[in-house]
Parts: sequence; structure tokens; C-alpha cells
Amino acid sequence: MIFREIYIIKSTVIAIAMTVLFSCKNNFKDVQKIGLSANEPQGVAENINLKYTDSGRVTANLISPKMYDYNNRNFKYSEFTDGVVLHLFNDENKKSTIVADYAITYADTDLINLKGNVVIYTAERDTLYTNQLYYDQTNEWVFTNASFKFLNRGNITEGKGFDSDRKLNKLQILDIGGKYIIQE
Repeated sequence: MIFREIYIIKSTVIAIAMTVLFSCKNNFKDVQKIGLSANEPQGVAENINLKYTDSGRVTANLISPKMYDYNNRNFKYSEFTDGVVLHLFNDENKKSTIVADYAITYADTDLINLKGNVVIYTAERDTLYTNQLYYDQTNEWVFTNASFKFLNRGNITEGKGFDSDRKLNKLQILDIGGKYIIQE
């Protein structure tokens, strides 16, 4: 009789343990989100000086006072609210620089949105000024619908809306004006 009661108790304990064990689900991501508000970044970085390398050679250098990381969202992004400076180095190690008051990078689309006093200084000493510029990292293409000024070999081109390769060699302008040097 005592063995029968012990058997029933053991069977009950095993049944409860199995129920608890198999009813648990992998909710590690939910546990990670505990304590994070839906509108809060998952991380904040200060005084960034990030260098990108390819085959041991520095290809880009990102500098920013602050970055907010929202990669915990369904549509992942990083935000640079206090401005950004990006130095890009070509194969001959010549530097082009992009400066903006604000930037946001979207991880899933490889699109960068630069806003406020955006300036591009190319290695060839060409300069582009605008208030908003998008950079498609996948296609290495820049574009805007905003007004811009482009200084190129003594010429000043002004307009509204353009797109180009990242080196500003294949410029397509929507609404154009400006001052040009013409040799006779």
C-alpha cells in the first residue's frame, strides 16, 4: 500500500514537471525587452570614431558625438542627432568628406538620410551644399529633391533636385541654373 502511494506521488510529480517543462517557450527576446520602453533606443553611444576597413585598408571613418541604436525595432535604424562627419577613402587613399547636422541610417534598406547643412567635399575639390541628401549604400548613389549648390572647377551650379554616383561624376539635375566659366 505504501509503495502504491509513493508510486502515485512520483507519477504526479513527474507529470507536473513534464507539463512545466514542455509548456515553457523560448521567449529570450521578450525577456531582453523587459525594462525597455517601446520608444527607447536599445543603446546609446557617445564620441564615436568608427573606422571601416577592407583588406586591411581604411575605407571610411565615421565620427559623431552621439548615436542612438534602434535595432530593437521591426524597422531597424540608427540615429545621429548631434551631427555626423564621414570620411570616405578611395583606392588611391584620397579622402572625400560628408558633413551633416543630423543623420539616420536604415539597416534593412542601406539608405542614409542626411539633414541640415549637408556638405560634400570630394577628393577632386568639388563641393556640394544642400539641406537634405539621401545616400543609397547598395547602389552607391546620392539624391535629393531639395535645393542645392555645386561648386565644380570654378563653375557654380544651382538647382533643385539631382541624383548622382557617389563621386559626383554622373550628375543628373532636375531644375538647373548657375554661373559657368566658358573659354573662347
